[in-house]
Amino acid sequence: MPAEPRPTTPDSTAPADSAAPAPVVPPKIRAALSRYRVSAFVVGWGLILLVLLMILKYGFGGATGRFDWTVAVWGPIHGVLYVVYVLLAFDLAYKDRWSLLGILKVILAGVIPGVSFVAERWVHRSVLARRKI
Repeated sequence: MPAEPRPTTPDSTAPADSAAPAPVVPPKIRAALSRYRVSAFVVGWGLILLVLLMILKYGFGGATGRFDWTVAVWGPIHGVLYVVYVLLAFDLAYKDRWSLLGILKVILAGVIPGVSFVAERWVHRSVLARRKI
């Protein structure tokens, strides 16, 4: 006896009341978002490293100056990385039409250790959901 055909359903894994499809992010904004995410990650870890080096210099270097060179080398490197972060944040903000307050929040997030990770996550979710920042 042949097998009975299965009843066809549109998609058995999707819920019956599925929400509207995810908003489409234009390619230029998606590319700018990717660049911003990488820079936020790099600047976040770079700032944490700079703070640790400053703790070594001022807390444990003492009068010997053993750790002076670490801050002298990494400080300017981090400065350049932060400038790149700001430029990439402006690029994304321009393409996605952010508010001035949103831009200021994201730029200031790169100054406080660890906060750039939080800001990156917030920006990523907001841009993908097409919410204004």
